[in-house]
Amino acid sequence: MTEVAGLAPELAGAKEGSGVIPIASAGERFTSYDLAAFEVPSGREENWRFTPMRRLRGLHDGTAVIDGDADIQVDGASDGVTVEAVPNSDRRIGVAGAPADRVAALAWAEAPPATVLTIAGQPEPVTVTVTGPGAGKTALAHLQVRTETHAEAVVVLDYRGSGTVADNVELVLADASKLTLVVVDDWANDGVHVGAQHILVGRDATLRATTVSLGGDLVRISPTVKYAGPGGDAELAGLSFADDGQHLEHRLLVDHAVPHCKSNVVYKTALQGDNARTVWIGDVLIRAAAEGTETFELNRNLLLTPGARADSVPNLEIETGEIAGAGHASATGRFDDEQLFYLRSRGIPESVARRLVVRGFFNEIINRISVPAVRERLEAAVEEELAAIES
Repeated sequence: MTEVAGLAPELAGAKEGSGVIPIASAGERFTSYDLAAFEVPSGREENWRFTPMRRLRGLHDGTAVIDGDADIQVDGASDGVTVEAVPNSDRRIGVAGAPADRVAALAWAEAPPATVLTIAGQPEPVTVTVTGPGAGKTALAHLQVRTETHAEAVVVLDYRGSGTVADNVELVLADASKLTLVVVDDWANDGVHVGAQHILVGRDATLRATTVSLGGDLVRISPTVKYAGPGGDAELAGLSFADDGQHLEHRLLVDHAVPHCKSNVVYKTALQGDNARTVWIGDVLIRAAAEGTETFELNRNLLLTPGARADSVPNLEIETGEIAGAGHASATGRFDDEQLFYLRSRGIPESVARRLVVRGFFNEIINRISVPAVRERLEAAVEEELAAIES
């Protein structure tokens, strides 16, 4: 169990639960592999205040019945790709980081054996499909993707199906390796997914990760990036499209604790329909030892209809003045009236003009996806969402 210096374990755990002791810095965030170390959150805590707790289906308070399985299938495995099922006691599990909330701790403690994907060399793209347990059922899962030194890999992590899933995903990048990751949350309308991503970037390693959230009733994803050595470079991009009643939440922490590393975060969301809700929390911590850090984070939200709401909270903590650069930006607004006027003045109907504006808004993210089939699938999904604006 991880303890916070100067605090009894029961009080340290309460930081995420009852909120007895407020957290002054992201560097003080409590983590533990022990489910009992976390108190049941009430929804008033900073870590949970944007999340509709009643829609978590008991994942947070111990009332969830784990009565299903999340099916994990790996396609495209070839030479250089190894797939294993290992228990949590395996020495490789947990090296990327420990759970920082009670749901992640539940998944860690009670999930079936973890699926470990180890990649060497430069194999063909690999697709990992996680299918929910089915309507009315709840499942837990654990996946780890590892790259070996100098490996270059493309991995698509595709979530689909029905039911409730809580999982931990570990990304462990060896020195001088490169991982391009595309995560697609394309659940059925009843899907609930609460996922923690633990990311460890090795010396001179490069991560290019894109997360796309389209389906589901509630999706809450929490990536945490750490660096194992200088020269690490992490780029996290995200695209979300929330419909009537959907809750899509992304909570990021990029923890710069070693010198001369880079990070860049760009998330864009569009919302349409009553009670469509997105939440983006972007925490970047530059510790005293992280000299030469270069970082920037950006979140933009486009409200397409009345009744939609986007919450955006960028946070930047800097403990040293010896950095290459740091910044953050956030904006939320409606359609750009000037763009619409420009397009309509050239004879383009308003409905088509609106689609063009949204396509342009998302293009920066979609163009980052290097797998043509996935890119085309997402373009079609965005078109389907846009068609609903007119209906």
